[in-house]
Amino acid sequence: MGTIKQVNTLGSKMSRREFLRLTGVASVGLVTVQYVPELPKKTFSGAPAVIQAKPFAGQTVSITLNAAGEKGPITGPFYEHRDEWEELTGAKLEIVEVPFEDHYTKMMTDLQTGTGAYDCFLAGAWWLGDLVAGDFIIPYDDWYDDPRFPKWDIEDVLPGPRALLMWGGKKYMVANDHDGQVMYYRKDVLTNKEYQANFKDKYGYDLPVPPKTMKQFRDVAEFFNGWDWNGDGEPDAGITMHLKVGGQGMFHFMSFSAPWLISDQQKLYWFDPTNMEPLITSDGHVAALEALVDLVQFGPTAMLGWSLGESWDYFLKGKAVLTFTWGDLGALAEEETSLIKGKLGAAPLPGTDRWYDLAKKEWVMVEQPNAVGNTTGGSWAGVISRLSDAPEAAYHLLAFHAQPKLNKVYAARGWDGVDPGRYSHFLPPNGTATLDEYTAQGWDAGDATEYTNAYFENFNNPKQFPYLRIPGTFEYWVALDKELSEAATGTKSARDALAAAAKTFNDITDRLGREEQLELYKSSFGL
Repeated sequence: MGTIKQVNTLGSKMSRREFLRLTGVASVGLVTVQYVPELPKKTFSGAPAVIQAKPFAGQTVSITLNAAGEKGPITGPFYEHRDEWEELTGAKLEIVEVPFEDHYTKMMTDLQTGTGAYDCFLAGAWWLGDLVAGDFIIPYDDWYDDPRFPKWDIEDVLPGPRALLMWGGKKYMVANDHDGQVMYYRKDVLTNKEYQANFKDKYGYDLPVPPKTMKQFRDVAEFFNGWDWNGDGEPDAGITMHLKVGGQGMFHFMSFSAPWLISDQQKLYWFDPTNMEPLITSDGHVAALEALVDLVQFGPTAMLGWSLGESWDYFLKGKAVLTFTWGDLGALAEEETSLIKGKLGAAPLPGTDRWYDLAKKEWVMVEQPNAVGNTTGGSWAGVISRLSDAPEAAYHLLAFHAQPKLNKVYAARGWDGVDPGRYSHFLPPNGTATLDEYTAQGWDAGDATEYTNAYFENFNNPKQFPYLRIPGTFEYWVALDKELSEAATGTKSARDALAAAAKTFNDITDRLGREEQLELYKSSFGL
């Protein structure tokens, strides 16, 4: 059980949402975030045309989800449409809420012992390697085009998040939520004429709106740090981050470091595909971590002990110009308690002027910023247990929530935790959604445009950060997170911290079986 215990030592996308839902306030003295409003009344039907009425009468489908309640993110839609789905299919839906820290363990225990108490799970994308390697779940390829089931289009999902739904050419995860990280900035502040003039006097170039390179990102953070640019009588910050160990810092390092390593010519980041030796000690990784640690000086000192909630609240209170994180923050910015609604800028993370060639062990300079997309996060999606005695009904449930009539609403309204990742979620010319679909859910039109454009560009970037999904993934990530904190607090140098993480990586790989891990690693990336 040692592996499972380590897997659950960190939070996920659901844990941060649950934190905000349960507490409403991330820290004393910061803006109160009321994340989940009352469930709206249904104004549409998600029922597809079916060949047979109540095709699964007498069956029960049991699904596990991270605990968030009837009005909570990710769980809310399953409660909201339970009666409708039961009436449509004749089946009963049993919703099993499990605290995030126990969810993976509960799922794996059920599968490994052959108990089969659950038919399907809403799983994190990083769990897929364990599930496929153990032959614990079944693909749904045979049902995908079957007219008996609600129709949804996997090709509607943008290439980055779409890749997380499949393994070895087979469809395993039914799309629900699509995670990724982008840069958020105060558009009103960066377009202030006085600030623009002062910035140009200091740095010799125009204040970028938004920053396109990591150098520009740093300059903007430095320029706006330590003085009262929002007029509240107190010094404000250039950037806000959350740097507490165990607070998912490894996710942010992944997204931030990607352009130092990933390019059109290089897709590797984690391990050498010939021997599973860690690559994270490279000069590229070290340079990225040094750049991230350098940014710490341009934010509040307290953020060294902050989790996600504190950092988000600081930005929503209007105290920082820059941050980078998940889609949750965009939705939170539209809440009544946010002080930045209508002032939000969003864009893909900036690029670098060079990337590190791992094979040649040398830097490659580029003329245009090397920007890289990411699918960093949980990307919660449905999988079907091989032990299920109602697998077709389970797929029907997952496909029901994946169909456009429902999923478009989930992605637009924000509170339910489903982040955008499909062409049907994005505004023209990027996709087929309408601005009215967002403003109807309380979005400022300008904020919605910035937000959806940023995520479209992020997911549609042909250069994508390689999402690790092999067995033991979260053990690797726990080790990395611990050492990142050591670097952020100055306890270790960036190089020493990454070397320590690499040593633990090797220990994990050897314990799980180096040859077995190597084959799964190559398979997961199609190498």
